[in-house]
Amino acid sequence: MAALLILILFLALCALNVPIAVALGAVALAAMVGDLGSAGLMNAAIVMFEGARKFPLIAIPLFVLAGGIMNATSISRRLIAFCNALIGFVRGGLAMVSVVASMFFAEISGSAVADVAALGSVLIPEMKRRGYPKELAASVMSSAASLAIIIPPSIPMILYAVIADTSVVKLFVAGIVPGVLGGVLLMAVAYWHAWRLGLPSEAAFHLANVWKTFREAGLALLLPVIILGGIFGGVVTATEGAALAVIAALVIGLVYREIDFGVLYTALVDGVMQTAVVMLLVATSALLGVYLTETQLPQRLAASLLDLTQNRYLILALLNVAFFVLGFFLHGAAAIILVVPIVMPLVKAVGIDPIHFGILVTLNIAVGQQTPPVASVLMIACSIAKSNMWETSRTNVGFVLVLLLILVLVTYVPAVPLALVDLFY
Repeated sequence: MAALLILILFLALCALNVPIAVALGAVALAAMVGDLGSAGLMNAAIVMFEGARKFPLIAIPLFVLAGGIMNATSISRRLIAFCNALIGFVRGGLAMVSVVASMFFAEISGSAVADVAALGSVLIPEMKRRGYPKELAASVMSSAASLAIIIPPSIPMILYAVIADTSVVKLFVAGIVPGVLGGVLLMAVAYWHAWRLGLPSEAAFHLANVWKTFREAGLALLLPVIILGGIFGGVVTATEGAALAVIAALVIGLVYREIDFGVLYTALVDGVMQTAVVMLLVATSALLGVYLTETQLPQRLAASLLDLTQNRYLILALLNVAFFVLGFFLHGAAAIILVVPIVMPLVKAVGIDPIHFGILVTLNIAVGQQTPPVASVLMIACSIAKSNMWETSRTNVGFVLVLLLILVLVTYVPAVPLALVDLFY
């Protein structure tokens, strides 16, 4: 009952347009005072400070900054040109390019918002110019951008790892197969739309053009190798890999001599604002964590559900439904912070691998980025395409179904995300 009251009060405050971090902190403080009295407030500031200073969280602003540097240089455009030469000859090739370019970008930024902002501003107008309906252009770019949080590195995975006290690197490895599989299926849906609408292919395939664009994008293509190779090779931690991404992006931008310092400044300001929002969420979530620890609420909730069923797959289905519903109303970071501390005792009690569950949480967030009314990534794509979000959502159904299919597959075939983890670790 206490968990339900906390959730209802939190959603009520969000409905009143109270900022999510403020709502979370207010609910946590109210719950602490209600159960523990005013003594529960004595260490509130210290708890918030300690909650936000965990070392892995430093990776979040660094990956955001790396994405901003890519926006301030020609790195994104060079990646798009290479992808276009590689796959643009297929019918609806520009839609395919959007997916493949997003998969490359995903290996650098870890943010779907950065992905859709960087690539969408180039690809969506170009798709519209080539005769793509604006709703389809926004749908392709939005759904492809959500691959950025599935394919490593991933900011939501970092946040989950901190909250669930598990390995960031193992989560990154577990996201590779679902992310690549999702990209292939998104391209299949894009091809079906292109065939149905008679959309054009781009330039014919020429090996010389592929080689030319590959040489021009060669340094940009080294970024994923540097970042992921360093992390998976054990040379650097995930946080150090984020710093490496910033340095590499800066060096490559200087080599290309195309850094736009005005765009870079704007990206830095946007990155600071995004990071501040996430850190405030993490800080206020620490208050909620103290309350949950003191009251043993997660353990009591786990015991209650285990009295009903001990079938791990049924429990996973219930958790997926809960995250899916919350995805309509909450941003991904808020969903992780609000739900994960409550359900982790249940996850561990039924023997669910925390890495497996982390991928499920990430996939649910990817779906939530596409489902209105919040639909944070879809909203940005619609803004760039100048399309109505609800009309675009109808076109986006097929792409969202792909993400849901991957979610179901990962839920009931754990080997899909965990095979590489077992191989390497």
